[in-house]
Amino acid sequence: MIEQSGNRSLKKKRNVKLSLNSNSSPLVSQQSLTGPQEDGLTQSLKDLEIGLEFRLDLKAEDLLPLKEVGAGNGGTVTQVMHVTTKTVMAKKIIHIDVNPTVRKQIQRELQVLHDCNSRYIVSFYGAFPSDSGISMCMEYMDVGSLDNIYKKNGPVPLDIIGKITIAVLEGLNYLYESHRIIHRDVKPSNILVNSKGQIKICDFGVSGKLINSIADTFVGTSNYMSPERIQGASYSVRSDVWSVGITLMELAMGRFPFPPDGSQLTVLELLQHIVHEPAPKLPQGQFPEDFSDFINQCLLKDVKIRPAPNDLLKHPYVKASAEANVDVEAWAKSIRR
Repeated sequence: MIEQSGNRSLKKKRNVKLSLNSNSSPLVSQQSLTGPQEDGLTQSLKDLEIGLEFRLDLKAEDLLPLKEVGAGNGGTVTQVMHVTTKTVMAKKIIHIDVNPTVRKQIQRELQVLHDCNSRYIVSFYGAFPSDSGISMCMEYMDVGSLDNIYKKNGPVPLDIIGKITIAVLEGLNYLYESHRIIHRDVKPSNILVNSKGQIKICDFGVSGKLINSIADTFVGTSNYMSPERIQGASYSVRSDVWSVGITLMELAMGRFPFPPDGSQLTVLELLQHIVHEPAPKLPQGQFPEDFSDFINQCLLKDVKIRPAPNDLLKHPYVKASAEANVDVEAWAKSIRR
């Protein structure tokens, strides 16, 4: 069920190791990080491989700033153009004067992004050290995040939500099956759209490799956290499924689904509500039964019976959405940005 880019084998065959010498076209610029605490990050950047089709000599002076995009997980994001190739990218600056745990997380993010090769994951072009930290260059998704899209345009059409569902499940399933990675921060702002109608998940700043298929760190955005994570229990890829359910409800209803009456809760009240109150449900009679059942499956509070992404790809709602003829590109071009 994992759907990947058709050029995966070609990319792997054409990969070359890039070294830092005068005869190479380095992924990392000659300006190096200083201090013993940055040695691991510098070496991590040196060791990255990149396909020839994406081999860009990434240096700060060759990146023309176009506009500020916003703040990502742990850093600011700017739209830039690589002046040599005219490639438009999203440059994310991450400050590295942080504790060792976060520094390791940054290294992990770089390697995960580089290794990913799926049409449902944003592409990674490379990284280089800079004065303010580390600059990462990724695919620029010109329509933006689903968070901004629905807040400007209202609830997302149900046929589009079907295609979003497929993209998110396929992306999460690819991360888990191919890299043993769970995302841990699924939410509308981390699902991006471009004017070609492509839908991709991003931001692996809180991702980590699973140990025995379970992770026990406490990271992510609390609003979308599963009950087991809020309670500090060990959790698995099924915790991402809870976040998918909350995300899709938000897009369909045009508002965050907690609490059902739409009242405002403090952070503590919200967390207590998620843990102790019944899971939210779509308003009865307003949405197709198969979509409501899909959401209910995502939001099963008992993690032992909550399905994994691969299981949900077999759900009747997902199968019907896959067969539906929907012009996502036309929708993407029509929405107000």
